[in-house]
Amino acid sequence: MRKVIASAVGLIFAGGVAATTASAVENQFGGYWRTRAFVQDEFNQDGESYGRIDSRTRLYYTAKFNDEFKFVNKFEFDYNWGSEPLGDVGTDGTVFEIKHSYADFTLGNVRTKLGIQGYTIARGFIFDDDFAGIVVAPKFGNVSPSFGYISEKTEDGGGYDYTEGIAFFQVGVQVSDNLNLTPYFIYYSADEGTSVDSEGVVTPEGDWDSFYFGADFNLKMDVGSVWGSLIYNGGDYGDDDIRAFLGALGVDAGIAHGQVFYATGDDDPTDGDMEAFVDPIGAWYYWSEIMGYGIFDNQVSTGSYADGATNIFAVNAGVTVKPADKLTFTADLWYAMLAENDINGEDELGLEVDGKLTYALMDNMNIDAVLAYLVSGDATGDEDVFESGVRLSLKF
Repeated sequence: MRKVIASAVGLIFAGGVAATTASAVENQFGGYWRTRAFVQDEFNQDGESYGRIDSRTRLYYTAKFNDEFKFVNKFEFDYNWGSEPLGDVGTDGTVFEIKHSYADFTLGNVRTKLGIQGYTIARGFIFDDDFAGIVVAPKFGNVSPSFGYISEKTEDGGGYDYTEGIAFFQVGVQVSDNLNLTPYFIYYSADEGTSVDSEGVVTPEGDWDSFYFGADFNLKMDVGSVWGSLIYNGGDYGDDDIRAFLGALGVDAGIAHGQVFYATGDDDPTDGDMEAFVDPIGAWYYWSEIMGYGIFDNQVSTGSYADGATNIFAVNAGVTVKPADKLTFTADLWYAMLAENDINGEDELGLEVDGKLTYALMDNMNIDAVLAYLVSGDATGDEDVFESGVRLSLKF
């Protein structure tokens, strides 16, 4: 395996590195691998079921020069069994993905990550993805501010004149040993397309120019923990003013857990006010198995949002038990509905039951078995939705 990792790293250093420099580098290796088999039925309410077996390999290599400077790389290979270009008979595919490649360095008390990396803002309600950009994080005792830029499009000249992406600033405050508070401000700009009239005049259609102001908190107590997020979304979309918000609250009390979240929808698209919470590009908040992606993250049921949260109310209650040292069982009950009716005047997504069994086959290797069933509401469709699957995963 390390020979494979070393070969991948060689592509990154194709320009050549002096032997005297390489000898001073501490080489750190790691990775992740998984294979899944799953079936999803009635997700699109078309009477059809979908199933596949797929695999993913991630190889991590970090060149650590010293405690203040390292160069981080993550490579990925994805394939569906029996499909080109990598999973067909003969394999030998040319699939090679670079997930991360960034410099991580600290000058004084300021840590900077520059390049292709991952980041999470507001638990994924605003952003949880990989991107090209920069994150700067000074450290001042119990206060940890961070700011950066997530690039969606950045070109100027040659017929292009725009900068689209997410600029953010947040401050982590360790209020006490048990309480952490993180207020943040995010600005999101994006061009959603243009139109051309009969005279050749180009007019933007629905440009996003939105901002978010909010805070997360995490509270630890003797009986468990509580977390929450509250976000106000303002700005404008084209000629419409954005006035929206999102709230989420969760608890974890050992064997029991639960959460609830609400993101506003737009009750009248013609009134000049957009009241639906805006999902920036890169927003991913996973929740239930069927309505919220879950561990198979292939598709969601009809009517439910696909990535970030908008026009949704969802509530969850669940339990996690360990009947044996290597065995964990998790059961969850979810109810979800739209905050505002859909175009058919419906709002109920349904009641979902999820079960997941996890067994540690050996150190660092787990197998998960999942069963999920959604009793469809009118906003989902007439047919109930079903999902089942297994996943074998390894971390090293």
